Amino acid sequence: MASIQLKDVRAIAQEDLFKNLSFSLSNGEVLGLIAANGRGKSTLLGFLAGHDDPNEGQIVYSRGARVGFVEQEIPDEDLGKTVYDFVAEALTDEQRDYEIWRVDVALAEFGVPEAQYHASLKEMSGGWRRLIMIARVWLKEPDILLLDEPTNHLDLQKIIRLENWIKQISAQTPVILASHDRAFLDNCTNRSLFLRPGISRFFSLAYSQAKDALEEEDAAAERVLVKEQKQAKQLREQAAKLNNVGINSGSDLLQTKAKQLRQRASDIEDNMRDLHKERHGDITLTNSGTHAKVLMSWEDVSVTKPNGEELFHIDKQLIYAGDRIVILAENGAGKTRLVKKLHNAFKGEDTEPGIWVTPSAVLGYADQEISQLPEDETPEGFITSRFSTGDARCRSLLANVGFEFEKQSKSIKELSYGQRSRLAILALRLTEPNFYLLDEPTNHIDIPGREQLEHEIIEKGATAVIVSHDRQFARNVGTRFFEIDKSRKRGRLVEVDSPEPFFERQYELS
Repeated sequence: MASIQLKDVRAIAQEDLFKNLSFSLSNGEVLGLIAANGRGKSTLLGFLAGHDDPNEGQIVYSRGARVGFVEQEIPDEDLGKTVYDFVAEALTDEQRDYEIWRVDVALAEFGVPEAQYHASLKEMSGGWRRLIMIARVWLKEPDILLLDEPTNHLDLQKIIRLENWIKQISAQTPVILASHDRAFLDNCTNRSLFLRPGISRFFSLAYSQAKDALEEEDAAAERVLVKEQKQAKQLREQAAKLNNVGINSGSDLLQTKAKQLRQRASDIEDNMRDLHKERHGDITLTNSGTHAKVLMSWEDVSVTKPNGEELFHIDKQLIYAGDRIVILAENGAGKTRLVKKLHNAFKGEDTEPGIWVTPSAVLGYADQEISQLPEDETPEGFITSRFSTGDARCRSLLANVGFEFEKQSKSIKELSYGQRSRLAILALRLTEPNFYLLDEPTNHIDIPGREQLEHEIIEKGATAVIVSHDRQFARNVGTRFFEIDKSRKRGRLVEVDSPEPFFERQYELS
């Protein structure tokens, strides 16, 4: 039986990421690591993989255990390799002579099309690259598997395929994964670790149940803290009164008692536990509003491939103020092509027959590649030049979304994708739109950020058309759901009552 045990592990990066971290994991257990971006998930996985040593503490494996670690990205130097060769490198020279067939099995297990086996990794989508990386590590037959953001870039079918695979292999292989996808965590984990600088919290529960338990613990800790603060304050007030009486009466006994009360107050204050406050940049949106009841209409619209072949047709749909429309479809059905067509209609650069936009509509747009950000500019230069903000206000705005001062003047291409996502959302807010067009807006955003983005979209009454593979986000935000129905000879965009039947079909297809 493979197992891993941590004893009082600590990580420091300018300040504590986590400390006194102790837990154990064995066969049948899948642990979800949960924390905001930059709060230690990848650091902990690096410790577990043996890439770095913790600042304090021990990590103990069962004898002879092999650890497989799937990182977030394929190194640039490997992108020129073919899919097959990249995965085959996991085999020894002897294995390649006699067991090369295992590469085919590993790729087939993750649904990689055989026609793509000899394609360059550069040509593969981000989603396929993720699965290919997992196939390569799995080929080494690890006893313990570590996954860092495994659902990034995956469409819903691939996410479900990965969930099912993790459930299958975890009986014999403990799995530790970092993810911001709440539905994914709920569906394939049975342990949850909330990383915190103070006391991290471990639960033998999947994410949603663990989060409820954590919130109960935090609420109880807050009640205790309030009680302790009140008690310490009362002791100091009593000490002050006794001290004054003692001084006025010349009583050394009363002054000694006052000193004892102050010491008791200090002891209580020293033992108080700071309440954990998740630190991440604020995500806020605006809704500049409009008097128009209908912001957009689609009638007799064809969405096509670049070669002109029709993907699906839209007979007639009206988008009313306050609608939050989620587009549902498998990858390749044309969701992004529709988003681009709507974007063109707003820009007015191309004629888009059948799409009408009210003149009062102001667009806020973000695509899944965050291509609207100029990579060669700095966050500071981008915000000041696009939105005419002064230097002081720009620095304040960037700080509010989580940019430390030194990162404000770095090139955007040097930023993490999580930081780029927050910069893109800040740009959305400063645009002051009344219509949001969002293609995978939660890519690279952590759980607190996703929850805050949901809250802002709902609270501000935003009108939006959204494409997202995040099931929880779609459920929480959507008020109307449009599905690209490919079951008929000519595909149609149709309105459905709920996203759940679509989600269920993805399980059947994966």
